[in-house]
Amino acid sequence: MLEGMRSVQKTWVGRLFMAVIMGFIVVAFVGWGVGNVFTNYGVGQLATVGKSVISTEDFRTSYRAALENLQNRNGGRSLTNAQARAAGVPELVMGKLVSDAALDGAIHQMGLGLGDDDIAKIIKTDPSFKGKDGGFDKARFDAAMRNAGYSERGFVQEQRRSYLRSQVGEAVAGAVTAPKAVLDALYRYGAETRTIAAVRLPATGAGEILAPTDEALKAFYELRKSAYRAPEYRKLVTLAVTPATLAKPDEISDADAQKRYEEVKNPRFGGPEKRAVQRIPFATMEEAEAASARIKAGASFDDIVAERKLTALDIDLGTKSKVDLVDKAIAEAAFALTQGGVSEPVKAVLGPAIVRVNAITEENYKPYSDVAREVKLELAMRKTGGAVQTAHDKIEESRTQGKPLTESAKAAGYEVRVIDAIDAQGRDKASAEVTGLTDRDAMLRAAFASDVGVDNDTVATKDRGHVWYEVAAIEPSRQLSFEDMKAQVEAGWRADETSKKLAAKAVDLIKRLNAGEAMAAIAESEKLPILTIGAIKRNSAEGLGDTERVAVFNAAANGAGSAGGADGSRLVFQVTASEVPALDPANPLTKRMQDTLAGALSQDLLSQYVQRLQKDAGVSISDATLKQLTGGDGG
Repeated sequence: MLEGMRSVQKTWVGRLFMAVIMGFIVVAFVGWGVGNVFTNYGVGQLATVGKSVISTEDFRTSYRAALENLQNRNGGRSLTNAQARAAGVPELVMGKLVSDAALDGAIHQMGLGLGDDDIAKIIKTDPSFKGKDGGFDKARFDAAMRNAGYSERGFVQEQRRSYLRSQVGEAVAGAVTAPKAVLDALYRYGAETRTIAAVRLPATGAGEILAPTDEALKAFYELRKSAYRAPEYRKLVTLAVTPATLAKPDEISDADAQKRYEEVKNPRFGGPEKRAVQRIPFATMEEAEAASARIKAGASFDDIVAERKLTALDIDLGTKSKVDLVDKAIAEAAFALTQGGVSEPVKAVLGPAIVRVNAITEENYKPYSDVAREVKLELAMRKTGGAVQTAHDKIEESRTQGKPLTESAKAAGYEVRVIDAIDAQGRDKASAEVTGLTDRDAMLRAAFASDVGVDNDTVATKDRGHVWYEVAAIEPSRQLSFEDMKAQVEAGWRADETSKKLAAKAVDLIKRLNAGEAMAAIAESEKLPILTIGAIKRNSAEGLGDTERVAVFNAAANGAGSAGGADGSRLVFQVTASEVPALDPANPLTKRMQDTLAGALSQDLLSQYVQRLQKDAGVSISDATLKQLTGGDGG
């Protein structure tokens, strides 16, 4: 098993691949969580690494932490051992324990250590344990300790081992830098831009598609049978108790709501009038008055600015509301002017000045009548106070007695909602969206990870409410017959035939382009407008779909190609320009790539070092015990 864990991590590319796979594992666990997966296991020997022993308790603690990490990222849904095993979580946890044990053995042989004072100092300066004031936060430390399942002594010991491992890792691979040649290649790949000349063949350009025979449709259906399935539907019983569901906005008076509106309307419901203000400062009022007289006689505000050799930074105060202008004299003068107007000399705080307003942005508040319901709901939600928690406790107390959700809700004064059929995307059997669900996505993820008769945890909402759900029935996904889906099959067949005809036509046009014919001539012969699209990058391009963008970069620098569009059209293009910039060390993209590549190389070096430690020490793992701990067959 150990070799299996190592096999995909022998190169930095492999390690990056494993990181991507772990990302998919985390996404796959959305809506699941942690169940009570460990019961009645004693402390025994699971593995040895040299003279070090990894106990079943060590594995249990680390495994639970890994599962809880997935739960915390995804809202807290139950995760079965079978799901964890299928995703390879036990092997990943075991691999880390083996690596840590190998490093600990090497640290012991080298005689490295940290004294109590040193470890205390490190913990107190660890950013993970800093509070809002930047100092050590004992509460944060205690929370981390509890979450890890350690006593304080055990947690400090584990931190000591962790810091020592980090020091060894830094010594082995901490000074790695990204090779310039590799960095240059990656940068050029990401920064290259292309320009194309193109025509877009519409679906109608495929010509007439003759009516298909039943045999052709049946063959099409058989090749794509999996696309013609009814989704799994579930009957759900749900109840949402949140500040929003308990709130009674109709009981809030207009007077209270109007008061709240005035408190929050800026910037929540718009903004006040703003003006782009400039001012020319003067040393004395006499100078200001002289300049003002010249402006009245025909000189411009800009003439005075130029004569005094002032820059935009010297005169611009920005676009501000009246209250945002610190100098009240300037504010009064500016907001008394029309657009383009110039003030009389002003006795400003920083000295005499002349003010000009370049632009005026009118206030844009939504009227109270448009947002009254929203404001009243906000105030009503505040009044719910502890009612949500009270309702939660009443319902949960009843559920702990084995009563179903419907009965528990009714006893607490609430009515559940019964959804007869809903799929994992929130649609009913007519493909219409089921509306009115609180935290719909989270609840559906949880419900479709559950089963009939399971006592589920609630889904916690962002506003500190709760959503209960029960799976009352499951209608499995089923294959839809050809007869039931004939109309859809024919539509799919026609789209496929159209795509084939357009692709064949595109091949002929590309041959003409490669033979030297101009794109303008192609466009004229097809009676289509010629398109010029520039600034195309591998990850973005205005007006191009993903498939089209990939095709542009799959073509040679001056080559031609084609790709299907999302609307059934087909793009035929010729690359007219390709710019490959040199590596720019100041570009933020360069820095990100440097850090990513250096990190991958560093991890590869450390992985090789740990693998050698494991080989030298000798590793033995009891697969049978591991299967037993994770609910597999113990054989």
